[in-house]
Amino acid sequence: MTQWIRYAEAGVTGFGTLDGTRITAYAGDMFDSPQPTGRTIALDAVVVLTPTAAGKMVALWNNFHALAAKLGNPVPAEPLYFIKASSSFLAAGQTIRMPKSYAGKVVYEGELGVVIAKTCRAVCEAEAQRNIFGYTCINDVTAVDILHRDATFAQWTRAKSFDTFGVFGPVVATGLDPMPLAVRTVLNDQERQNYPLSDMVFPPARLVSLISKDMTLDPGDVIACGTSIGVGSMKPGSTVAVAIDGIGTLVNRFE
Repeated sequence: MTQWIRYAEAGVTGFGTLDGTRITAYAGDMFDSPQPTGRTIALDAVVVLTPTAAGKMVALWNNFHALAAKLGNPVPAEPLYFIKASSSFLAAGQTIRMPKSYAGKVVYEGELGVVIAKTCRAVCEAEAQRNIFGYTCINDVTAVDILHRDATFAQWTRAKSFDTFGVFGPVVATGLDPMPLAVRTVLNDQERQNYPLSDMVFPPARLVSLISKDMTLDPGDVIACGTSIGVGSMKPGSTVAVAIDGIGTLVNRFE
């Protein structure tokens, strides 16, 4: 397993592999034969960025059996998804901000993220698996009171795409199978979510295949696989951590 990380050092963006607290710097394209430079950097000497410069985040709704059952929703016949704007993206360690135009409830949603390796369009499931670069942690932050405030139009894009609401990182982990793993979300040292990824309705390769039949997926794009039981609100001053064994822990403060 390898953990890939993007960072800024003295204002210059770079990427490499993370081993504990040291980064081995690479050159070229993370998704196309990157080459080690022979240089290592201390993690605390850089600013951690989102692990990819994603063009889009495709995010799932109602993709776990347990949450569907709790809410009384039928299991969907096809993926139900929305798009989070790239302007919402936020890295590990950065601050999630309460929007100035909103005074309602803001919730966390700990999720698995699938990172695309190469451009794919209308691929079969077997080919889709080869188009997955790796996996990351996601906090799909939501201004939940906006979602159904207007009875004539569900505002998924607005509720999900405020600046700082598309949180993912700190790394992309490659060379692992996420399905035996679990997502844990901890709010102010209290565990709020702990659910198995094996409960997913549409697992990663199937998601990539089905979504690619609707839209082109590009290298670095992220699919947020949806969340399960335990979603809750954050108050300003809270710290939220989303952890998946082998992938890492995404920690952010909410202000």
